[in-house]
Amino acid sequence: MIITIDGPAGSGKSTAARKLAAKLGIAYLDTGAMYRAIALAALQAGIHLKDDAGIVRVARGAQINVDCGPTHTRVTLGEVDVSEAIRSMAVNQATPFVARIKEIREMLVEKQREIGRRLGSLVTEGRDQGSVVFPDADLKFFLDASIEKRAMRRYQELTADGEEASYELILDNLRERDGNDRKQWAPLLEPATAIHIDTTQMTIHEVVERLLEEVRKKHLVASPA
Repeated sequence: MIITIDGPAGSGKSTAARKLAAKLGIAYLDTGAMYRAIALAALQAGIHLKDDAGIVRVARGAQINVDCGPTHTRVTLGEVDVSEAIRSMAVNQATPFVARIKEIREMLVEKQREIGRRLGSLVTEGRDQGSVVFPDADLKFFLDASIEKRAMRRYQELTADGEEASYELILDNLRERDGNDRKQWAPLLEPATAIHIDTTQMTIHEVVERLLEEVRKKHLVASPA
């Protein structure tokens, strides 16, 4: 069973995917973490963010491993666990420069498919999971929310982790990322077969319950998890 959850940054897809996977007892794959790990590796190597060839070179040489459990996606870069380090604002700002590079997207799409083949069942979230990576997924979702709500969620996540953050800076970053998404991901973001859910006025509990409701409708689980 493969369930995909796509959507823009801050739409709640990561938290929803993780909690849905936990409810179903299957693996959770945060594909954005893979792009973030490459961004971190590029920053550590001192690569200029507009040096596409340099970023690709770092990506090919980086040893990135993803451990997918029902409640987490742990990421290691070499032998170092960078699961928390990749959530910093610096990495957040660098990641779009990585994601726009075609060679890296192709590289990670294949890695994601390999993870899917190996695990068999998973909830995976990102930008192109239902349209490109797993077009034959059993169930596809697209989550969205107002940009103000998405910025506030990101701000609360960062401050909860003890990082200094500016709501206005995050809002500006999301506006830039949304602009990039429209140019780069627009044809990929929302497959026609995806169920669209606006999470602006929803709690995470309500979102997960809505996802579970659709899973049950498809008879992917026999009874409430």
